Amino acid sequence: MRGGNAATSRRARLQAASVTFVKLFRPADLHEKLHSRRSLYTPPVFDYWTVVLPPYQSFVMKIGIIGLGYVGLPLALHFAEAGTDVLGFDIDEDKVSLINGGGSPIRYIEGSRVAAARDKLTASSDPAGLSDVDGIIICVPTPLTHQREPDMTFIVSTLELIGPHLRKGQLISLESTTYPGTTDEVVAGAVKKRGFEVGKDIFIVYSPEREDPGNAKYNAATIPKVIGGMTPACLARGKEIYSVIVEQLVEVSSTRAAEMTKLLENIHRSVNISLVNEMKIVANKMGVDIFEVIDAAATKPFGFTAFYPGPGLGGHCIPIDPFYLAWKAREYGLNTRFIELSGEIDNDIRGWVLGRITDALNSRKKALNGSRVHFLGIAYKKNVDDARESPSIWLMEAVKEKGGIVSYTDPHLPRFPKMREHHLDLASEELTPEFLKSVDCVVVATDHDAFDYDEIARHAPLVVDTRGRYRKSAPNIFEA
Repeated sequence: MRGGNAATSRRARLQAASVTFVKLFRPADLHEKLHSRRSLYTPPVFDYWTVVLPPYQSFVMKIGIIGLGYVGLPLALHFAEAGTDVLGFDIDEDKVSLINGGGSPIRYIEGSRVAAARDKLTASSDPAGLSDVDGIIICVPTPLTHQREPDMTFIVSTLELIGPHLRKGQLISLESTTYPGTTDEVVAGAVKKRGFEVGKDIFIVYSPEREDPGNAKYNAATIPKVIGGMTPACLARGKEIYSVIVEQLVEVSSTRAAEMTKLLENIHRSVNISLVNEMKIVANKMGVDIFEVIDAAATKPFGFTAFYPGPGLGGHCIPIDPFYLAWKAREYGLNTRFIELSGEIDNDIRGWVLGRITDALNSRKKALNGSRVHFLGIAYKKNVDDARESPSIWLMEAVKEKGGIVSYTDPHLPRFPKMREHHLDLASEELTPEFLKSVDCVVVATDHDAFDYDEIARHAPLVVDTRGRYRKSAPNIFEA
C-alpha cells in the first residue's frame, strides 16, 4: 500500500503539468517493448495515438464508490489513505451509519482503519453527492438468476441511480464481474441515452476487481490491476485515477478484453477445483488420500499448480462468473462445455458430501432424519466472514430438508448472516466438550484456523472432514 508521501508526490507532479499526455508509440517502440521480457506490456488500442486531457482543477480529486462491501470498502480505504476524498454510496443505512461512526462492517477490516480514514471517507445513502466526484467506481453484485443467467439488476439500477447526477468530465469504472460486452452495451448505452458522448463528455473503463477477502499478503494497491477503456481518452483517464493507489496497471485493448480477462481467471479456478473434487471422489473409492496425492504432485517444479478439494465451489466469483460467459457464448451459437461440466461436478460433489454424512451416521446405526449435525464454518473459505455462495450453507439446508437438526460454529460469523436466498435463524455455538459430545456428527465444512481440531476429534462422536484437516485415520473420522 502506498503511503501519504507517495500520493502527495504524485499529486505534486500532476499539478506541475498543464496537460496530461498519453505517449505516442512508433513501430520501433512497439516492437522493442513487445519483445522485451524486462517488463509487462500490452499495446494500446491503436498503433498511433496521442491524447490530450484537460487537467483537474488543482488536481484535488474526489472519488465516488458505489457499494461498500468486500470490494468497495477496501478500495475506498486505499483511496482515502492515499489522500483522496471519497464518497462511498450504499443503500444499506446500517452500514452507512457504522462506517461514518468509524466502524467496519467487515470483520477482517479493522474498525480503527476505517476511523483513521474518516477525514477523507464519507459514506452516504444519498446519490446526490455523486455530481461532485471526478470518478464513479461501481462495485455491485452480479449474481445469477435461478435459470443460471446473468442478473444485471444491480448494475442497471446503479446506472439509473447515478444517471441524474452525471456531469461532463467524469469517469465511470465498472469493477463488477460480468460478461464481455456489458461495459459498451449496458454502461455506455445508459450514458449515451442521457446525451453524453463517450470519450469526450464521460470516460468509461472496465477494471475488474481482484479482491481476495482476508488475504494479508495482497490488496487492492499491490495486486496488478487490469484496465480497458472504451476509447484511448477513457483509458488515459482511468489510468490517471487508478494510479493514485495501484502500483501496476495492466492495459488491455478494450473493455471486452478486460471483461474476458476476469472471466478467464475465475473459470481457470472453477475448472481446476472441479477437477480435483472429481478426483477426490475417485480417490476415496480407491482408498487413496487425495491430499497426499496433491502434495506429492506439487513437488514437481513446473507444469503443475496445486488446487485443493472441498465441499463445493463458493464465494462471490467462482460458482457464478463462468456462467456469465456460458450465457453470452450462446448468443454466438457456442457451447462452453468445460464451464457447464464444472457446474455439474460442483453439484455432484455437494451431493457426494451429503451422502458421506449419511454414510457416517449409518455406520453408527443412525438415520440422517432426526440426527444433530453440527457444521464447522459457514463462510465460503477459511478465516473470513464472507458466506456468499458457501457450500456449507447448501449442505446445512440439504440436511435440514432431510430431517436433520442443524447447528454451526463460525468465529467469524456469530449469527447467520442476512442473505438473499438463504434464511436460517441460527447463532454460532461455543465448542465445549459437552456440546461436541451432544451432537451426532460434526462436519468440517470450512477449516478456519481458529478451530482446535484435536479437541474436536477427541470429543465429537463422528467427524466428516471435507477439507483434509485430519490426515491421520481414526475410527470417528470420515473423509468427504
